[in-house]
Amino acid sequence: MTFADHLPILPVAIPALAAPVAVLAMRRRRGLAVGITFAAILLQLAAALVLMARVSGGTILAYALGDWSAPFGIVLVADRLAALMLVLTACLALIALLHAVVTGADRKGWHFHPLFQFQLMGLNGAFLTGDLFNLFVFFEVLLIASYGLMLHGQGPARLKAAVQYVVVNLVGSALFLIALGMLYAITGTLNMADMGLRVREVAGADQGMLRIAALLLASVFALKAAVVPLHLWLVRTYAVSTPAVAALFAIMTKVGVYSLIRVVPQVFHAEAGAASWAGAEWLWLAALASAVIGFAGVFTARGLAEQAAYGVIGSTGTLMIAVATWSADSLGAGLYYLVHSTLAGAALFLVADVVARRRGSYGDAASPGPAFAGRGLAALLFMAAAIAATGLPPLSGFIGKLLILQSTAAAPGWGWAWAVILGTTLFGVIGFARVGSAVFWKSAEGAEVPPPPASRADMLAPVLLLGLLAALSAGAGPASDFTNAAAAQVLDPAQSAAVVLGRPAP
Repeated sequence: MTFADHLPILPVAIPALAAPVAVLAMRRRRGLAVGITFAAILLQLAAALVLMARVSGGTILAYALGDWSAPFGIVLVADRLAALMLVLTACLALIALLHAVVTGADRKGWHFHPLFQFQLMGLNGAFLTGDLFNLFVFFEVLLIASYGLMLHGQGPARLKAAVQYVVVNLVGSALFLIALGMLYAITGTLNMADMGLRVREVAGADQGMLRIAALLLASVFALKAAVVPLHLWLVRTYAVSTPAVAALFAIMTKVGVYSLIRVVPQVFHAEAGAASWAGAEWLWLAALASAVIGFAGVFTARGLAEQAAYGVIGSTGTLMIAVATWSADSLGAGLYYLVHSTLAGAALFLVADVVARRRGSYGDAASPGPAFAGRGLAALLFMAAAIAATGLPPLSGFIGKLLILQSTAAAPGWGWAWAVILGTTLFGVIGFARVGSAVFWKSAEGAEVPPPPASRADMLAPVLLLGLLAALSAGAGPASDFTNAAAAQVLDPAQSAAVVLGRPAP
């Protein structure tokens, strides 16, 4: 095997090796640990870009660990969708880390950089794994790292939110294991490609259990994605986390959405009997509710970070409206919007931090405060992030929503989808305008004006995120072509099965 053949393992191996090295370096030379973390993420980005180039023509790469062939061994699978998520993760992580270092947030605890790398290891592994058990394993890796990152900086609010976050995810993990046990008992395999073939042969007596397992698994992924009514943990968790961590967490809900996109067409396809499409009708209704509740929260939020957290829920709902129709056009539009919504959500969290650092004791409260220095520039950043989050032109959110509206026009219940997407956009515009006018246009009488910040370096990270959104808008044609091709590939499980199992799928 050549070095190029080992490319699929690099996004997992690099952070796995960088994390312990950062631990050893941290005690004596903190600057070295920071450099190791940046270098590791740059290497992950480079590996992800090379993988994207290799799979962009439709090639699927299967990597058998220990040279144990599937379905008996552990296999990593890199296709267009996996490469897209790897590139998105590396770009987001690099910018979030930059903000943490610039603002000094990483200095509030010893283990920020190792935990950051373990978080990336879990994320990258979840995007690459080809079997359900290792999807569970990588879920646990990223969740354990997220527990530590969420508590980074300490404080009673974070501790209280962390308890809720841990309990919810432990319940989700338990349900995940139960679903895996049921599926293994029915099909005799946990490899996704192999399971997709075997569900066609499940006896009629086992169809009921197969459907229960499919719905359990879909519920677990919906919990990870914070889809209504399984969303209650997200707002408090994200709003109280360190801003750079919250920005990285913007992709955490997308792991749940990604898992649905990966597992449902591969395993619970149209020939899966009673488990076909794993309760798509309920998922579609939950998506509508998520969009409504998320953007209603944007309208009523009491702080900028809380508003950003609700924006994540609302954008996930909009994304799931596209995903739950399970057509190639709508899924391609959804993947384009997935990239946009991840970057826009992260930008909102970082802009909230920029504002809070300049308002003194008022923090990010959605109420009038002091006329702080640099208010005009901060207001421009907030306006650009709000435009992105609500889906107004000229940024990529407008293009993403337009693609979703166009692709769902022929779907059953399209009127509800259009009404919710357009109505929640209006709610979002009013909500962000209300908060923006209070924070940037009004001043509280007698409010003590805080001293100006030593530098504007903390604005660099949100500017970079907004720049990526502008680039996504400018390159909407090639980007949407890629996401459409990725969607078509995901919805053709026979191609993946042929590569992973080394034999053509029926």
